[in-house]
Amino acid sequence: MPDEDESTLDAAARAIADLAGGPEGVIEEFAYDGAGIVAERHGDPAARRTFVLLHGIGMGRKVFADLVRRLRDDACVVALDLPGYGEAPEPPRTPTIPRIADLVAAYLRHLDRGPVVLLGHSMGTQVAVEVATRHPETVHRLVLVAPTVDRRRRRAATQLARLGRDLLGESPKVLLLGTREYLRAGPHLRHKLRAMLAHRPEDAYPRIAVPTLLVRGELDLVVPQPWFDEVAAAVPDAVSFVVEGHHHETLIRTSEPTVAELRRWLAQA
Repeated sequence: MPDEDESTLDAAARAIADLAGGPEGVIEEFAYDGAGIVAERHGDPAARRTFVLLHGIGMGRKVFADLVRRLRDDACVVALDLPGYGEAPEPPRTPTIPRIADLVAAYLRHLDRGPVVLLGHSMGTQVAVEVATRHPETVHRLVLVAPTVDRRRRRAATQLARLGRDLLGESPKVLLLGTREYLRAGPHLRHKLRAMLAHRPEDAYPRIAVPTLLVRGELDLVVPQPWFDEVAAAVPDAVSFVVEGHHHETLIRTSEPTVAELRRWLAQA
C-alpha cells in the first residue's frame, strides 16, 4: 500500500495536470557540453514563426501551459526544462547563466527553424539575453517578462523576501504550480540561485541587437518599477508593457494580456 506522502504527491500531480491542461506535446531530450534540457514542442511544425520559452528559477516548462495554449494555433511553440529543472537531469555542476545560454543556442541550431522569438521569464530573461548577445544569429525577436536581477538588490535574502511578499497576493493556481516546480528543482536550488545572482544582465542589455518586448506585472515586487525602467533605457530597441493587477508570475496566472500585446508588437514587424 503506498504511503501517505506518496498518495499526497500523486494527488497533487493530478491537480497540477488539470490546472496545466491540454495534451502533452512532442518531447525531446537534448544534451550539450555536459548538461541537458527537455523540450516540449506544440503547434504547427510548418508554421513560419517559432516561439521558444525559458522559465524562471525553480520553475519548469509546465508553467507555460496557458501561454502555449494561446500561441500554438498559428506557430510552433517549444517550452524548455533548463538543466536541473522540471524533468531535465541535474548536471554534475550547476551551470552559469552564460553556459545555459550556450546550451540553449546549441539546441536552437539543432531545432533548425531559423531565428526564433525567444521568450524568457524571470531568470529565463537572463538566459535569453545571453543567447541573444552571444549567439545573435539564433534570435529574431526577444521577449523579457519580469527581467531579473535588480542590480541594487543582488542578495539572496532580499530576492527571496521580495518573492515571498509578491506571492502573498497570488492565485491558488500560481501557488500550486510554483510549489510543485520548486520541489522538483531539488536540493541544488541554493547553488542555482547563486548562479542567477552572480550574473549581471545589465552588462548585456546594451548589446542586444534585436527588437525587444519588456513585460512587467504592475504589482511585481521582485522587479520594481525603477529597475524595469532602467532595463528599458538600456536595451537599444525596446518596447515596454505593464500588465495591470499582476504580480511576478504573471504568465502563470494568465498569459492573455501579455499574448495580446505580444501579437500587436509582432504585427508591427
